[in-house]
Amino acid sequence: MLGTLALWTHLIVPGGVDPDSTRALMDPPPSPASGYQVQETPGDLEERLTEQEVGILELLNRVDRERMTRQDRLVIPDRFADDPLDHSPFPRAVDLLADHPKALLVHQPLQAWAAYENGELVRWGPVSTGREAHPTPSGRFFLTWRSQGRTSTVNPDWYLEWYFNFHNERGLSFHQYEMPGRPASHACVRLLERDARWLYDWGQGWTLDETEREILEEGTPVWILGDYDFDAPPPWLDQDTPHPPVSIDEIEAWVREDGS
Repeated sequence: MLGTLALWTHLIVPGGVDPDSTRALMDPPPSPASGYQVQETPGDLEERLTEQEVGILELLNRVDRERMTRQDRLVIPDRFADDPLDHSPFPRAVDLLADHPKALLVHQPLQAWAAYENGELVRWGPVSTGREAHPTPSGRFFLTWRSQGRTSTVNPDWYLEWYFNFHNERGLSFHQYEMPGRPASHACVRLLERDARWLYDWGQGWTLDETEREILEEGTPVWILGDYDFDAPPPWLDQDTPHPPVSIDEIEAWVREDGS
């Protein structure tokens, strides 16, 4: 499908060695993840890429691998970096979060999340927040309690694995569920399974008193930033500026507004 597009075809060269690979041995190594392009999705995607590269595409396209080949277009990097943090739209450091041992950000316009430790980025990934009829609220929240798996109170057919609540009154949480490349939840924050497992272990829940009615200590702070524009195409698939970054100024403005 994409035989004329070098970004796909350099990965497999039938009948021989890619001449660019020998030239790369003599050239200085390029900077990781130097740029991105939006291209049609090839039918033999998983045959062209390594497991690690498919995992990077899950992050960049906000979609799990089971649904990746159903997408008409994908954003792909000019070069796959070894470290997923090199592909992060979030800044590596946010000074305003330096006093927080752990902090979570969810950027709804870009459908991405990030974890920081003392202001340093340690992980990021895609999310699927609430669909238009059931939007995820923005603002500051805290992780509360967790469960390895529980049945949804909205629909008994939904089983939510690696569940970490952040809005006890409404029953909103981070959890593993299908990632279709768009906001599709019932106001929860969906994650890839590997991210949901990681967050389940990494996050700090609340501490309650003996009656379990009063909060003695809040859990990890969570800032959910902005709202998704359902009238516009996904910004990470914009042909002119694919996979746009999140600025430090934007993060700090939101955090200050909602309380730091």
